Amino acid sequence: VQLQASGGGLVQAGGSLRLSCAASGRFFRINDMRWYRQAPGKQRELVAVISSDGRTNYADSVKGRFTISRDSAKNTVYLQMNSLKPEDTAVYYCNMELLETLFSSRNYWGQGTQVTVSS
Repeated sequence: VQLQASGGGLVQAGGSLRLSCAASGRFFRINDMRWYRQAPGKQRELVAVISSDGRTNYADSVKGRFTISRDSAKNTVYLQMNSLKPEDTAVYYCNMELLETLFSSRNYWGQGTQVTVSS
């Protein structure tokens, strides 16, 4: 199983970016899909999560600006980031809980994609 993230880049404050992360390989189903981020010198933090039935939760720092969504047919999770701020600068990682069999699941990580917001 592999998770391939894309969509990062350099953007000015107030701008927008859309991250994508697609899972490939053999698995039964994807449960939760998540985006984390890690800024230099800081711990990795959970940004947003979407469950298999579409329920979402966000970190307080991104509520109202970021939107997580999923396309289960494509095994892909998205993160639409609007009104970006310099403090959103970080490496963003996708994470998915994959049901490998009916009775076992495992978490997988994408490779990370850099988001840089200039002031």
